[in-house]
Amino acid sequence: MSQSTHTTVTNSRGLSVPALTALVVGSMIGGGIFGLPSQMARAAALGPLLIGWALTGVGMLMLAFTYQSLANRFPEVNGGVYGYARAGFGNFIGYCSAIGYWIGAWIGNVAFLVLLGSAIGTFIPSFVGGNTLPSIAFTSVVLWVVYVLVLRGVQEAAVVNVIVTIAKVVPLVTFVVVGIFAFRLDFLTADVWGTATQVYADGGTELLPLGGTMAQVVAMMLITVWVFSGVEGAAVFSERARRRSDVGKATVIGFLFVLALYVLVNIMSYGIMSQTDVSGLADPSLAGVFAAAVGPWGAGFISAGLIVSLLGVLLSWVLLATEILRVPAEEGVMPRSFGRLNDRGTPPVALWTSNIAAQVTLILTYFSSSTYEFLIFLASGTILIPYLWSALFQLKTAWQNERITQGKSVTYERVVGLIAVLYTIWLMYAGRDYLLPSAAVYFVLVPLYVKARREVGDRTVFKPFELVVLGALAAMAVAFVVQVATGTSAF
Repeated sequence: MSQSTHTTVTNSRGLSVPALTALVVGSMIGGGIFGLPSQMARAAALGPLLIGWALTGVGMLMLAFTYQSLANRFPEVNGGVYGYARAGFGNFIGYCSAIGYWIGAWIGNVAFLVLLGSAIGTFIPSFVGGNTLPSIAFTSVVLWVVYVLVLRGVQEAAVVNVIVTIAKVVPLVTFVVVGIFAFRLDFLTADVWGTATQVYADGGTELLPLGGTMAQVVAMMLITVWVFSGVEGAAVFSERARRRSDVGKATVIGFLFVLALYVLVNIMSYGIMSQTDVSGLADPSLAGVFAAAVGPWGAGFISAGLIVSLLGVLLSWVLLATEILRVPAEEGVMPRSFGRLNDRGTPPVALWTSNIAAQVTLILTYFSSSTYEFLIFLASGTILIPYLWSALFQLKTAWQNERITQGKSVTYERVVGLIAVLYTIWLMYAGRDYLLPSAAVYFVLVPLYVKARREVGDRTVFKPFELVVLGALAAMAVAFVVQVATGTSAF
């Protein structure tokens, strides 16, 4: 068995474990947890719910362990999801991973902004829905305030992110603690396997049965596909970490904390109201559950928490969207302009490119809600592919006995990689409707890669394996166009 001989990469002025952990927690906890009670209530009863959380927990934990292992074994690799894809499979795969993650990041920011406007609608009626003119005008200002904050320096923005992350976790912990006093065991155990329970499907008025146990587990896990994005947050900022070993610590600590919070909020909701009543709540459904526990003021308290949470997650993902362009640009995989830094260490071109893309998309939500929904689905599809490349790199290097670190066996590293790969493939299967449009976007943006390789004097640009991948992207893009033209696309 080969042992790692690399030295620890340190940066005395870099991000500490708390700052990196806050990036993980801050990027994972956004608006999703505030709508989790009703979404889960429509999907599964307590028994299938716990099975689904167990499977999700194991799968995502293996992905977290993957990023921990890779950070320790390959401390010289920068950029997380981008860097591992490039190190294992070449420049073009690294580019695809970076561009997919970037698209998912700024489109996700649009979702956060729309949810922010909707949350403010609790207090200001003209904001209800999140895509009204007053709402879009306000959230646009928020977007560019965050731009200015990040432009002043990544280090300073990361410090603010720590503070905001703490502030947005407080309402969720308060919900769990206060909810104990309103908790009813008879609600929680009324119909453990959901054989008799009926729920309001998708916020409608008609009561429908939950279905069989396996159907409930699958439905529940489909929801969790999208709530754990951000587990790789610390890995993306690996180059800015004080010590590379801190990246792995922050990833696992952040993941375990968020997983525990998700499960507690979910189970507490089932014990405060009946599952049927929870399924009928409007978003943010956590506000309705807390109001049932403490009275009307609870809804305002949770909505305020949602506003803080969304501001925090927006900051986290603007940071991530910027960083995922900067690192590849410095390594000749993205155009050089994305990697140029100002005197505060921030890449302004990468930052304003991400913000302009988000701004245009935010405006589009005013004209068509279906456009907004399509983009959210697209974000989910594009961000899953980088996860797969990271898991494959873990499995590949473990199988080759490459840099197995002291204290870890090759069997451990292989098992982590294998489960992470299988779970990520499951995520892609769950989001299979989004793969063709995601591939189409990847293909359209390939000229950025060509430009970057020309800038560094690479006349070949694509190696044989990369040409195969490019051909597959082209074929999938054509298939998507045909689907749209013939009206057979899911979108």
